[in-house]
Amino acid sequence: MPINRRWSEDSVPAGQRPSWPILLAEQQGIVSRGQLRAYGQTMSDIRANLAAGRWQRVLPRVYSTFTGDLSRSAKIQAALLYGGGYAILSHRTAAEEWKILPVIEGPVEITVPYTFSAISQTPFVIVHRSRALPHIAAGTHPPRSKVTDTILDLAAAQRTPHQATNTIVDLLGRTRTSVAAMEACVLVRPPFRYRPAIRYGLALVGGGLMSALEVAYLEKVEDEHGLPRGNRQTPIEVDGKTLWEDVTYDDHGAAMTVRLDGRATHAMAGIAFRDRRRDNAAELAGRARLVNGWHDVQDSPCEVAAEVRTILVREGWDPAGARTTTCSRCGERQNGPGGREW
Repeated sequence: MPINRRWSEDSVPAGQRPSWPILLAEQQGIVSRGQLRAYGQTMSDIRANLAAGRWQRVLPRVYSTFTGDLSRSAKIQAALLYGGGYAILSHRTAAEEWKILPVIEGPVEITVPYTFSAISQTPFVIVHRSRALPHIAAGTHPPRSKVTDTILDLAAAQRTPHQATNTIVDLLGRTRTSVAAMEACVLVRPPFRYRPAIRYGLALVGGGLMSALEVAYLEKVEDEHGLPRGNRQTPIEVDGKTLWEDVTYDDHGAAMTVRLDGRATHAMAGIAFRDRRRDNAAELAGRARLVNGWHDVQDSPCEVAAEVRTILVREGWDPAGARTTTCSRCGERQNGPGGREW
């Protein structure tokens, strides 16, 4: 039985309902008008409690039985009760509940059956509709969309196809969701928007990419500058543990590693120590290495490409027969042994 429909209807026998205190505890002090009727409250009772300042109206037909700010859990309960018996958390809110994305201040996002009348109530709740809702709901408390459907919804909600691709890559990189599971989700529930971009993102993850920064490096540095595509997520052993390098070029004749660091700082001592150990291991193995961050790749891809090309050639890569491309930023053709032509 759907979570919010359970105690919301007058038809539920009184003996099957929890006591009033238990209901309030389960729902963070949030109740719907239908529930109040089921417990014997009239509209006059509701108006009296509101007028006396004991309760407050949160959303249409949804009330809090206390005054003051609502906790995040209370807001979630209010949004679900407003959406109706089959509403589930979705999109950003579902991703937060799955711990895929950090919790931020913002509206609660829910999905309701396509025929339901609930509409978005800015800035409290955003209402989405789905004809496939019974198939996308996970058996959780509070109810929310499955991980695969959450990722798909977030990708389809982006403003551009490129952002949709990056969303797929980033969120799959943060979860243990397999490409096969996502492909099955897309097959069963094909998105109306950005379908090619979403499939492209799945292909990139299948090839080893795990973040939007890695996508930008492949497209802006390697592809647009005629550089070889390196191997992604190459395993290395450091201190008896298997770690992963973002990009390596050993298959192209160069013992070279490119590390892509999307963090602003190494605030965590463990991560900083791990990276130092990787650096030491690379040095001991005689490997060349470069480290680039988000701003390097996004703002200065041509300079990054020039550095990568220089080290690749120095370490043994033969650019003869390399792809011929023209960078849209620096306007330079990349081809042949000389590398650059104006």
